[in-house]
Amino acid sequence: YVPADIYTRYLRLKGEEVIHIGGSDEHGVPITLKAKAEGITPQDVVDRYHSIIKKSFEEFGISFDIYSRTSSDIRTKTASEFFRKLYDKGVFIEKTTEQYYDEEAKQFLADRYITGTCPHCKNERAYGDQCEACGTSLNATDLINPKSAISGSVPVLRETKHWYLPLDKYEDFLRKWILEDHKEWKSNVYGQCKSWLDMGLQPRAVSRDLDWGVPVPVEGAEGKVLYVWFDAPIGYISNTKERWWKDPETKLVHFIGKDNIVFHCIVFPAMLKAEGSFILPENVPANEFLNLEGDKISTSRNWAVWLHEYLVDFPGKQDVLRYVLTANAPETKDNDFTWRDFQARNNNELVAVLGNFVNRAMVLTHKYFGGKVPACGELTEYDKETLDEFAGVKVEL
Repeated sequence: YVPADIYTRYLRLKGEEVIHIGGSDEHGVPITLKAKAEGITPQDVVDRYHSIIKKSFEEFGISFDIYSRTSSDIRTKTASEFFRKLYDKGVFIEKTTEQYYDEEAKQFLADRYITGTCPHCKNERAYGDQCEACGTSLNATDLINPKSAISGSVPVLRETKHWYLPLDKYEDFLRKWILEDHKEWKSNVYGQCKSWLDMGLQPRAVSRDLDWGVPVPVEGAEGKVLYVWFDAPIGYISNTKERWWKDPETKLVHFIGKDNIVFHCIVFPAMLKAEGSFILPENVPANEFLNLEGDKISTSRNWAVWLHEYLVDFPGKQDVLRYVLTANAPETKDNDFTWRDFQARNNNELVAVLGNFVNRAMVLTHKYFGGKVPACGELTEYDKETLDEFAGVKVEL
């Protein structure tokens, strides 16, 4: 959020017309797990946390023009209409496949309801859709020793029908659009996309068996909702779709983490291309992971620094955290946030270096200019003399 906010503020200072949008992703499986653990509904969970998150961002200085939520009526309607348009155009493939089923809980298991060992890095806490240790996207059936996150039992495979987006049909379009037309993208983003394309794209399910989310709007789809990776990015569109998303002069930039590169650079653009009326992303400056004290940040494991708690524990210190996150941004490789580094950067850089600079400027302003800063655009005699000295200076490039 901080890099996106910096970029947005920069564009505003340049006088460009810009809109900064985001929102709470409320249809993820972790929401349902939280609700089950607390004995409440998923809606109760998202209502509580949306207000906390939105207020925290406001206090932290993240300058959203629109901060919405994926459970809003307009977003739900837009997601349903988007799916239905692709369905009516014959874009999707209907397939019956075997998926994991929890016989104790008597339900099919969404990817995040399944944990096991990652076949790539051997992390024993991988999820059915992704390994948070190595960042590899997975299928639940790839996991070694899978277990249900609901009951802890070993799941069994059962047949179920879902709708799939045939990414392979958009491979040529994506290969040209990314590998030829956007060579300027960050090397980590470009490289990950190239790796996916070189491996060959496969159809990807856009629905799943779950009772929390946007219902699949076709007959015979009872008990099925839109997959979160399909419906969540449509939230970018729902509040701004007519003016911004259909104007060819608009430039769309996604600020994300590397675990979402494939969804924003391959899956979402394929969806937009299939729909046919919306603009495509101009750039996706994704960062690598920022770890916390040597371990990957994980909200599901409660290993995080919660922003609303920071604002209480460090009142008035929003800019200190913004500075540290900016200075330590994992732009090209994973970085680590530690409280020792947080303290050192505050004391050695903000207080010592910046504080000393401000103090010197104040002392000199009082010494030479009576403690008054000239109005914007007003040149003092000292300014004029200095500019005259520079006028004759030759610079060799």
